[in-house]
Amino acid sequence: MPLNDDLFVLFKDFGVSCTAGSITAKANLSQPAEVLIDDQVLSTDYMLSARTADFGHLQYGDSITVDGGSYTVRSVRKIDDGLLVEIMLQKT
Repeated sequence: MPLNDDLFVLFKDFGVSCTAGSITAKANLSQPAEVLIDDQVLSTDYMLSARTADFGHLQYGDSITVDGGSYTVRSVRKIDDGLLVEIMLQKT
């Protein structure tokens, strides 16, 4: 079943400001995974949930600024009906 609600409302209160190229919009950032070796953090992957219309064009290696921090795109995957994307990021 497609989402019929206005997706701007989804990010309005809890979203952070994101900029990729000339596009600035709000999205939700979470920290889902850390890669550990001998109890040391080797890398941390972050997940950004966003509207496909805003950031669905991103590809591996692209840069994005999220809440003032610099990140590199690791992967982009459409969710459900394609209105939202999950973007895996690595902090640079």
